Amino acid sequence: MTGVPGWLLRHTVAVEPYLGDSAYGPTYGPPVTVRALVAETVRTVRDREGREVTSTAQIIAEPDLDCPAESRLTLPSGRITRALTVAHHSAPGLPVPESVEVMCE
Repeated sequence: MTGVPGWLLRHTVAVEPYLGDSAYGPTYGPPVTVRALVAETVRTVRDREGREVTSTAQIIAEPDLDCPAESRLTLPSGRITRALTVAHHSAPGLPVPESVEVMCE
């Protein structure tokens, strides 16, 4: 199946992929601008370590999005946040689009 239809992706988000930690703190790759659907709502989710945390923005994007947990994102509102969890959604054989869902801090 293909990715999310482009006409549904109404927002633009800048993603700086998390590369790891250095002696000076976290390091990020160069920013990449992607089209996405953004919902700035509050939800309780579990982070990659299993702790309950509060997500204040959810992003749906194309399935090829490179956004590991801890990546830095700039939302359409200009707010800078980080990725708490990243989920890849696919349903082989079903007529639904593939996507990536990013829950943000």
